[in-house]
Amino acid sequence: MTRNLVILGAGAAGYTAALYAARANLKPLLFEGHQPGGQLTITTEVENYPGFPHGIMGPELMQLFKEQCARFGTEFVEFRNATKLDTSRRPFVITDEEGESYEAHAVIIATGARAKLLGLPKEKELMGYGVSACATCDGAFFKAKEVAVVGGGDTAMEEANFLTRFSPKVTVIHRRDAFRASPIMHERALRNKKIEWKTWREVSDIQHNDKKQVTGLLLKDPRSGDIENFATQGLFVAIGHQPNTEFLGPEFQKDAVGYLQVGPGTRTSVDGVFAAGDVADAVYRQAVTAAGTGCAAALDAQRWLEHHGLA
Repeated sequence: MTRNLVILGAGAAGYTAALYAARANLKPLLFEGHQPGGQLTITTEVENYPGFPHGIMGPELMQLFKEQCARFGTEFVEFRNATKLDTSRRPFVITDEEGESYEAHAVIIATGARAKLLGLPKEKELMGYGVSACATCDGAFFKAKEVAVVGGGDTAMEEANFLTRFSPKVTVIHRRDAFRASPIMHERALRNKKIEWKTWREVSDIQHNDKKQVTGLLLKDPRSGDIENFATQGLFVAIGHQPNTEFLGPEFQKDAVGYLQVGPGTRTSVDGVFAAGDVADAVYRQAVTAAGTGCAAALDAQRWLEHHGLA
């Protein structure tokens, strides 16, 4: 059976694409992967998604997305990732991790990007409870609280500056005394009087109370091995993001990090394949922008299918 449209990824972008495609009677098939709902499922309260004046829990928001898709006839492949997309033939062939294959005239890639983490045992456990990888998403929860940012690149400088809107003190922790950040971003952070610096420090553990609230960090000097107790109420990990594009072949144009290059609209370098959400967005990385590009990708795919007489 050849599908009109297969969507890879079930975050805000993938679900929105499925909703628009289903309402256009394209009968989309959506791969949910092992983390249905994407990054929002590890977010506690979402306060910046339109339509929810009192906020909503991230997993609840994603469940509502899924229910809306299902209402219009989206079919789901649950808890499986696509491991290969063969674009050398038409229809395209998608293979999942169980070895099952699916044919599709058009594909939307919405596999997102994952925040690079430090690899600490408590990091994922405390995500959303004082640990975050997105200052724009969670900074407002730390009003009047002292927080720390780990990283030495532009992302860390940007996150630290943003957090000073809410926090009286933001400490940037970096494992060296040289920074990868561009000079202008580094200088901007240096001029901010609310930002303090701890160089030659690595986070070796996260301390918390019985309510899973972050209370401090154990910092290690990589030169001497000395350990320091550092009190803080929040930890923002800002060491970059990695788009989930490793399974795609060289026919897809990507930037140096791996983000898909798109244009015009949501078109990738492969005719008939479109991209939505964080997999092609290294700048905004917000649920609402991901949903917007999911809508755009579905409309682009619909028009492409109609143009080729395939819808």
